[in-house]
Amino acid sequence: MAGRPHGQPSCDSGPDPPLRKTGGRLPRTAIENRTGFSIFAASVTIASFSRRDALPERRNQSWEDAISDPKKQDGLTYRDAGVDIDAGDALVEAIKPLAKSTARSGGAAGLGGFGALFDPRQAGFQDPILVASTDGVGTKLKVAIDAGRHDTVGIDLVAMCVNDIVVQGAEPLFFLDYFATGALDVEAGRKIVGGIAEGCRQAGCALIGGETAEMPGMYARGDYDLAGFSVGAAERGTLIDGSTVADGDIVLGLASTGVHSNGYSLVRKVVERQGLRYSDPAPFAPGLTLGEALLAPTRIYVKSCLAAIRAGRIKALAHITGGGLIENVPRVLPATTRALFDATAWPRPPVFSWLQKGAGIDSFEMARTFNCGIGMVAVVAPADAPEATRILTEGGETVYRIGVIGPRKEDEPQSVVINTDRAWEN
Repeated sequence: MAGRPHGQPSCDSGPDPPLRKTGGRLPRTAIENRTGFSIFAASVTIASFSRRDALPERRNQSWEDAISDPKKQDGLTYRDAGVDIDAGDALVEAIKPLAKSTARSGGAAGLGGFGALFDPRQAGFQDPILVASTDGVGTKLKVAIDAGRHDTVGIDLVAMCVNDIVVQGAEPLFFLDYFATGALDVEAGRKIVGGIAEGCRQAGCALIGGETAEMPGMYARGDYDLAGFSVGAAERGTLIDGSTVADGDIVLGLASTGVHSNGYSLVRKVVERQGLRYSDPAPFAPGLTLGEALLAPTRIYVKSCLAAIRAGRIKALAHITGGGLIENVPRVLPATTRALFDATAWPRPPVFSWLQKGAGIDSFEMARTFNCGIGMVAVVAPADAPEATRILTEGGETVYRIGVIGPRKEDEPQSVVINTDRAWEN
């Protein structure tokens, strides 16, 4: 497993240490600790090129002797096994400025040691509770691979993690990625990490670490997988958990940019059934290829939602991912309440009509598989609805009043979408 190069970490303000050409890629963060601030260290396991089984057989034999020994000149190299260390070095050079562009208070983005450091107090927190999330992009990656477009899935990766953090009232602080592939394509890797950096900038969090694993035999050439890890923080006592949600509260819906990052196994099945290629014109998006339209990145709601949270206008938030409105909203509601959504209250993006008609999917299945045009749900008190809408709109969101909270009997579902026959099935 080949990693991205790293250097030694530093906890002073001196010059950067030189890069070492072994181990996994992890940005180095240097933090001053002269004022007694506690430092939160995020440690990542690193795969090293300097394997014990690669040591010279005789302990008193130098590396130079071992390398120049004629008996070893016909031996295998790591590249012979399918791992290109030079390609890994080239990727690191390409992504240095990308990581640096995400720097924020509490940490600094650069390339360095075995673990990345982050100081929550330097980021403005006095008594922080940490909130962590991990996620992936799923089979949307297959669409990216087949379409040959790799510049947006990194945004998806960040979005799936940081949106899950903000719904609890926490600010995403930093992000780490894991990029695994069968054979490292430097240009594709640069675009992928470029997307991750863009997602981090949108969320206001620092890309402080990551790992590139080149694993021939585990993945077919051209295939790759991504995993993301993010940590955020909120001051003790300020987390939101939906416990104050009550009968009569208003449900606001924040528009999605499309399918986001869930349900792509079904999406790909529809594409296959219709005999389409990702280079074909998108049936639901004039001017775009099918691949371009389906790869629209997941919206990151962090900054707009944090503004509404800090204004005291939000009782609960739900990130609408796999499970749709049906499965995700109940996660933030008290057991005695339920959400009633009116499907006529917001316009559903054309991609969902195409999917529903193309595969004959019934409306309930649509509502529990896809976001159907709503990527984030906010529950607010009736008196706070206008101000919450204003704050979210000023933050760049398209906001709809899509439902209401009502009382729930023990055997009733907690999330119901009504009027789908009028809104979705004609």
